[in-house]
Amino acid sequence: MDQRENYGQMGIPIGQQSVSVRAEFITRTYNHLMGAIVAFVGIEMLLFGSGLAAPMAEVMLGGSWLLVLGAFMLVGWVAQSAAMRAESLSSQYLALGGYVVAQAIVFVPMLYMADQAAGGGVIQSAGLVTLLGFGGLTGVVFTTRKDFSFLGGLVRYGFILAIVAIVASLFTGFDLGTWFSVGMIGLAGAAILYDTSNVLHHYPEDRYVSASLSLFASVAVLFWYVLRFFMASDD
Repeated sequence: MDQRENYGQMGIPIGQQSVSVRAEFITRTYNHLMGAIVAFVGIEMLLFGSGLAAPMAEVMLGGSWLLVLGAFMLVGWVAQSAAMRAESLSSQYLALGGYVVAQAIVFVPMLYMADQAAGGGVIQSAGLVTLLGFGGLTGVVFTTRKDFSFLGGLVRYGFILAIVAIVASLFTGFDLGTWFSVGMIGLAGAAILYDTSNVLHHYPEDRYVSASLSLFASVAVLFWYVLRFFMASDD
């Protein structure tokens, strides 16, 4: 089923609502996105400031790094699916909160490695590039008003192929090098275009929390692979 049909079954798409309703929906969505980002940063600061991050990272890195990578992909997929199915506002908040906490935990070994290898500067640089990239792609959608829902199939199949590549690497020992990160950065960019377009055109007005979760998930993927690319460049 096309994703637009799923939105249509939820309620009247936001693109068919009045200007004031659309403006309120967009404001709520991006306020919740900002709240999710602030909560994520706060959790990471708590984990690293309390000293919990180091033992957590050591335990998670004690197995295969590719398992951590696979967990990152899987958490995003499950959370977005849960948010899409959530009908009540409380269920949407539960999905968003659970996803932010889960991502904060999964990010610990990546941030720990980056901090140990290159210091906090590489994390700050990756964060800045991520925000600039997200802002630029958001500007493209809001300026052109173009419907990028046609990217939905590409994004879904791209993430499926990425998970298949990760699983294959576990069994073959094949190294997912820098080009994998570059490809995933491009895929995350396509996901941001797709999600932002849905915020502008397809979500029903009562799904602003779910919309913010989708955007946060795409931003998280972009940050993860930008950081991974920066770390590989410093080797």
